Amino acid sequence: MRRSAFLAMLLCFMAAASTADQVTLKNGDRLTGMIVKSDAKTLLIKTEFAGDVNVQWDAISAIVSSQPLHLSLKDGQTIVGGVTTTDRKFDVTTKETGPVSASKDAVVAVRNDAEQKTYDDQLERLRHPHLTDFWSGVLDTGLSLTRGNSESLTYTLAGKAARVTDRDKITVYSTAIYANSATAGVTNTTAHAIRGGIRGDLNVRERLFVFGFTDFEYDAFQHLDLRNVVGGGLGYHVIKTANTTFDVFGGGSFDQEYFSPNPPTVPTSLTRKSGEIVVGEELSTKMSNRTTLSERFTLYPNISNTGSYRFQFDTTAATKLKGWLSWQVTYSDRYLSDPLPGLKKNDLLLSTGIRLTFGKGTF
Repeated sequence: MRRSAFLAMLLCFMAAASTADQVTLKNGDRLTGMIVKSDAKTLLIKTEFAGDVNVQWDAISAIVSSQPLHLSLKDGQTIVGGVTTTDRKFDVTTKETGPVSASKDAVVAVRNDAEQKTYDDQLERLRHPHLTDFWSGVLDTGLSLTRGNSESLTYTLAGKAARVTDRDKITVYSTAIYANSATAGVTNTTAHAIRGGIRGDLNVRERLFVFGFTDFEYDAFQHLDLRNVVGGGLGYHVIKTANTTFDVFGGGSFDQEYFSPNPPTVPTSLTRKSGEIVVGEELSTKMSNRTTLSERFTLYPNISNTGSYRFQFDTTAATKLKGWLSWQVTYSDRYLSDPLPGLKKNDLLLSTGIRLTFGKGTF
């Protein structure tokens, strides 16, 4: 009875071993389990008792797979089948063409069926992304508060979200500032402005892209109820690396401005509509492992009212405190050459505060 039980256990162990992948190390040790995936440096094998084990390829003398593996080669081909290794070569028994060999140096990745499906799904998602895919962004906040003989409050809030693929980029952005002060029990609002917009970029060549945008702006102290700008044009990626992008762009836009009455110089509401030229540049760079800098300058010469123009300049430096938390400093300048009578041409904003990040984009 005991002998029969022992033989049954031995047969079960042998059957399990025969259906498992084996990795033999140069020191003579052997790992048995399921090969999951590998890159150029390490191989991951899932074992029954040791769990997931990452093994350096330099420490491996041979592997034998009981399951089909997918070998991705440098030339873009993929070989599928049972795998054994000999003399720094992968010998693959394929269903379609029989035995095929590939040198170790020619193999860039090894995946089992499950990992290959995950990889293929990710590739398909990259080729045909949904509108809800690949969004990342930041939320910047700043707060200044005083209490005592005088009371004041200044609050800034800015958000930016982007969906970036190899083919296109969609950016949504907004900035708001509110400030008030109180003296002798009298409270006055000293700043109230909201800016935002949407921009889309489409790469038509490796360096060349087309873009379109619409911007919205409200500023209580310019008596600006709404500025709506619709435009587009062509751009060029002057620098496009993993750490730095620098673009220049140009085109045209249509500007609509709606002002509320500003007695006595502007007794009734005023509407101005004009065509504009758009020229500008945008820089985003990673200055260190923790600090990033972004800036954009856009100039709008007015072609309906020659001699008038406006420009926008925004720059932000952010230093990472944690993976999702940074400290940011932002400077913005809005210039209008022909404001309403009695109003200044420049509106400046300097704020600092925390930045919250979501997704994997860089800002």
